[in-house]
Amino acid sequence: MTNMLAHLAHLEIASPDVEASVAFFEAGFGLREVSRDEDGSVHLRCWGDYHPYSLVISPGEQPALVNMAWRTLSAQALEEAAERVQAEGIAGTWHDKRQGHGRSFQFTGPYGHTMELYWDVPQHSAPAELKSVFPDRPEKRSSHAAAPRFLDHVTIAATDVKGFADWYSKVLGFRTMAFTELDHAEVTVFSVLTTNEKSHDLGVVLDSSQLGGRVNHIAFWTDSHQELLVAADVLMENGVDIEYGPSIHGIGEQTFLYFREPGGLRVELNTGGYRNYVPDWKPNTWKPSLGSNSIYRNGAMPMSMTECFPPDPGKPSATEEGVLPGTEDALVNPYARQGQG
Repeated sequence: MTNMLAHLAHLEIASPDVEASVAFFEAGFGLREVSRDEDGSVHLRCWGDYHPYSLVISPGEQPALVNMAWRTLSAQALEEAAERVQAEGIAGTWHDKRQGHGRSFQFTGPYGHTMELYWDVPQHSAPAELKSVFPDRPEKRSSHAAAPRFLDHVTIAATDVKGFADWYSKVLGFRTMAFTELDHAEVTVFSVLTTNEKSHDLGVVLDSSQLGGRVNHIAFWTDSHQELLVAADVLMENGVDIEYGPSIHGIGEQTFLYFREPGGLRVELNTGGYRNYVPDWKPNTWKPSLGSNSIYRNGAMPMSMTECFPPDPGKPSATEEGVLPGTEDALVNPYARQGQG
């Protein structure tokens, strides 16, 4: 199926303490606040993103993903993408203008995640004091030691990893790049999809919750391994606990670092990795023992990484539906054993 989408444009998240989250993303992580809405939502941007903002933080009782917005390849692609979604029995809503971009089509997919598609959006124009000396940069490089350059990806949770990948590939043209299946059972616990040459801009983890629409983490990009290590140092020095990493994923081969923002949501900073331009790529299936999550296979992923948002008390991120006896622990956290995390 022909791809309709160009890239992940911005994310909207909910926070039970918007001001604390905004203060962290701005002062602690190096994003810049650019605007506020009357409903209490705050727009922030990474210094290198080409459109006016990268992240929207809105009031909410619990940390959650409110909306993931994707720019289409053209105005015509927007119309066709909406038709494809509607042909699947999903109505969706057209907006004339919203959050500083043009006409958009917003819908909630079959696994409960809200996605918004649009084409018309202004290029970022930096104020005079932030204009870069380099013509291709939307604004000058941030002087904050931890500041990411771009918004990178979002990883959601769904009750059927392959079903999610199949639907979004068929309807919107995402390329499915890889799967992770348990070593001792034919159960798929992870997948990555992309709209472009990146290894992924959309990830999927297996979820047992019936809440629908949950998210595991949002992710940002920095230019180098050294910058990521400096960011880890700066975060630690300022009282932010590192949840997982730094290390390197086998799938995608990005160096990663995970931590939590004050609203409770997990944030990843990553860098490196490969680019894949193969139009007829066939996704490989990894096993945890092959290093799908940690290429060095020399550690164990903490159980806290299985938590998704909004939280569902008593429900792990991996589903027990159809589990073979003896594989329950591996499903809850397939990377918990030394050498697989």
